[in-house]
Amino acid sequence: MRDISIEEIDAELARRSLRVFIKEAFEVIEPETSYSHNWHIDAIADHLEAVSRGEIKKLIINVPPGHMKSLCVCVFWPSWEWLHNPHLRWIFASYGSHLSIRDSVKMRSLIMSEWYQKHFRHIYQIKKSTEKLISNDKGGFRVASSVGGVGTGERVHRVVNDDLVRANDSHSSLMKEQAIKHMQAMSTRAVDSTNFAQVLIMQRLTEDDPTGWAKSKWKACEELIIPGEFDPKRKFCTTIGWEDPRKTEGELLWSEKFSDSVMNELKEELGEYGYASQIQQLPAPPEGGIIKNNWWKFYTEKPRFKFILQSWDTAFKDGAENDFSVCTTWGISEEGYFLIDRYKDKPQFPELVRMVKMQANAHSPNQIVIEDKASGQSLLQSLKKETLLPIKAVKVDRDKIARCYAVSPKIQAGFVFLPENSEWTADYLYNMGVFPNGAHDDDVDSTTQALSELILYKKRPIQQFSGSIMGR
Repeated sequence: MRDISIEEIDAELARRSLRVFIKEAFEVIEPETSYSHNWHIDAIADHLEAVSRGEIKKLIINVPPGHMKSLCVCVFWPSWEWLHNPHLRWIFASYGSHLSIRDSVKMRSLIMSEWYQKHFRHIYQIKKSTEKLISNDKGGFRVASSVGGVGTGERVHRVVNDDLVRANDSHSSLMKEQAIKHMQAMSTRAVDSTNFAQVLIMQRLTEDDPTGWAKSKWKACEELIIPGEFDPKRKFCTTIGWEDPRKTEGELLWSEKFSDSVMNELKEELGEYGYASQIQQLPAPPEGGIIKNNWWKFYTEKPRFKFILQSWDTAFKDGAENDFSVCTTWGISEEGYFLIDRYKDKPQFPELVRMVKMQANAHSPNQIVIEDKASGQSLLQSLKKETLLPIKAVKVDRDKIARCYAVSPKIQAGFVFLPENSEWTADYLYNMGVFPNGAHDDDVDSTTQALSELILYKKRPIQQFSGSIMGR
């Protein structure tokens, strides 16, 4: 019986443990870079192993950029899992094919390395190797693709989506829609549904980014969320027994690579939104975005109002991803602007017309403002024809963000009040705070439209309306 070398023992430990494999493999493909281990790499490895064992079918990993997530998931993991299941078939996709090709080339370099071939060549052999395709003699392959790219029609065992939307495209509805359609298509590409897994890795961008979609659509998905700075109020754990090991608020994720000075530079470069989403894995800063959460004032008893206004932001489609129709009812008093009520739903057009009348009946507004846009024009025409309601069509000449900034000084100055005990106040506050990174901006549109009109009223009072509510 021959003696087993330390090198052989290390190789066997690497075959058994993805944690060990990552360390050994890193030194193979990055010989000029010293490996800096950190606990988050173990966390990623442990969750990927759980996917390999079939314990996790859908995995979301939200980690800041530069923390080896692509190397771990797209290079080391498939190279390691082929040592146990070389027949597995994979698709890797990113927003651009150059990223998935980059990782494919790194995986090919690792597999063809002297270290890998010396210790694992007996398990399988490479059959074909290009930038976009690696296949082996056991039936396994790896395809490098992009959103809507080639190879996405293959039947596979593993789908890995890595950064499907660029950070610069975080507010592009088209880019996010294309990424989500890609994920929907990939969910149907299983060779064997019992051994099919999907992994999504990215830093958060907006509430309706691919992570937001996956959280709402994937059943029984696991979320591994690791923010760059520790927040005790957001201490994350997972079903396989992992929890964020940090204890101190503000404790950094990988201080050896991302020190305090580096993080401070990132705060300046990314801005509060970029830092919150990409580093902290929050769609918006915890204190709020354009409108800070602590700017709002609250009331328990309504004062006497000298003018009441209702502001409608309308939509006619009732699908889960479609926008809401929102009506906010406001009153002006000597103290400022008071949000009295808020209606939010997805009615079809006939029901929407009826709801405008019902909300008007409930609050007897002096004015009802409706944006003169595609979804509002039919409503404006119908209401003007059927009723004597004090309707005003509002033309919008600025984008949503500019309109929000225009009214934010009134909120910051403490002139805008919300009902303290309303059942909808918390949801309203969240939607206002997360803007412009939220999935829906209906509350914001209705509010900015209302406050713009109320500010105008203060400058030029509008004659009290006393006409019929329900129409002719």
